[in-house]
Amino acid sequence: MTALIERLRAALGPEMAGPVAAFVVVVIVFGILAPNFLSAATFGSVAFQLPELGLLTLAMLLPILTGGLNLAITFTANIAGLTLAWVLQSRGGVDAGVGAFILGSMLAIGVGALSGLLMGLVIAYTKAHPILVSLSMMIFLRGLGEFLTRGGDLSGFPAFLAPIGYGTLLGIPVPLLIFIACVGIWHVLLTRMKLGFNTYMIGSNIEATRYSGINTRKVLVLVYTLSGAMCAVAGIIMLARFNSVRVGHGESYLLITVLACFLGGVNPFGGFGRVIPVFIALIVLQLLSSGLNLMGANQHLATAVWGILMITVMILRWVAGRIKFLNAK
Repeated sequence: MTALIERLRAALGPEMAGPVAAFVVVVIVFGILAPNFLSAATFGSVAFQLPELGLLTLAMLLPILTGGLNLAITFTANIAGLTLAWVLQSRGGVDAGVGAFILGSMLAIGVGALSGLLMGLVIAYTKAHPILVSLSMMIFLRGLGEFLTRGGDLSGFPAFLAPIGYGTLLGIPVPLLIFIACVGIWHVLLTRMKLGFNTYMIGSNIEATRYSGINTRKVLVLVYTLSGAMCAVAGIIMLARFNSVRVGHGESYLLITVLACFLGGVNPFGGFGRVIPVFIALIVLQLLSSGLNLMGANQHLATAVWGILMITVMILRWVAGRIKFLNAK
């Protein structure tokens, strides 16, 4: 496996080697073991399931690149979805118009961005650890949502939302098109904009970045604000896809977003990582989930496999680093 990664690293570059190697292994293994894995139905299912997880992974990516973490991504998405749901229900529920959806979506994105803004301000100005700050926000949002909904869910939305959740355009799922557009925005942000460069700088060495004249507080606040806004986009997609919203939806996604970032070559300590390899890693994880389902495994086993996979990725990256170090000597 390590030799395969090294060959792919030489051919594709250091960022793409790991995700592409994982993709090849998953396709070969499940193509042999799982019936009907290599079929249009499998890849169609992946295309519909990928966007919500992918959007949450993009929300996780930016904080990790700064050396931080956002543990509140799923509950931020759900609170944003609840915001949209309340607006729609206040404007007629199933009879609400497009204007109500636009207003609700703007407010939902605003709520998500506000959540990120508050985390960013606390992290930037108090230097509290991002894990503690985002964990506190996660607990707050979960409690607030449970209080406001009394532990239930909201459902019954206009029919015109259906295409956003599971419609197609030229044969391509609409949620997937939205996700690909967001991937493009994140790619441009990280490779062509000053904020992206500063994000990598902070992840590499925040003190050196501060001494170089960069306003690290402003960058951190912007990073977490954008993370919260991307969570809100995920929340809107989930509302349209499931025609309901509840506070606890997608709790298991948190682990998978971190795993997707690490599998995509993102440095867990910040400073290094790209969007496209993370995109490939997400496809690998969805194919893995589909393969396990076809083999009759339940979701709990899939979650356990993801945990083992995260440990395996860490070990393989350590082994690859050791081999590189020994070859350099």
